Amino acid sequence: QVQFVESGGGLVQPGGSLRLSCAAFGSIFSVYDIGWYRQAPGKQRELVASISRGGRTNYADSVNGRFTISRDTAKNTVSLQMNSLKPEDTAVYYCNAHPPGWGWGQGTQVTVSS
Repeated sequence: QVQFVESGGGLVQPGGSLRLSCAAFGSIFSVYDIGWYRQAPGKQRELVASISRGGRTNYADSVNGRFTISRDTAKNTVSLQMNSLKPEDTAVYYCNAHPPGWGWGQGTQVTVSS
């Protein structure tokens, strides 16, 4: 069983930036495609960004050009750099395999508000 640990969330003003980090026990990041997901209140969880084992990245239209997903194999982490944040980016952010293959972690809350 893989356990994901997300961190880096917080309260930020519109236009600000945050960097989320995802850690997992075991070297799964080099074996599986990984995705960052988010779930806003009252909405379904959605895929925000993904990175393949080969490093190919994909983004939801709503974040394309503002978010960047990256993988650090030495640190065994996957990060999500979020720039030009908007109120509609407010959500709990999670990481998991893509498609999801294990249980969900606690997530990290991102709140974009003035």
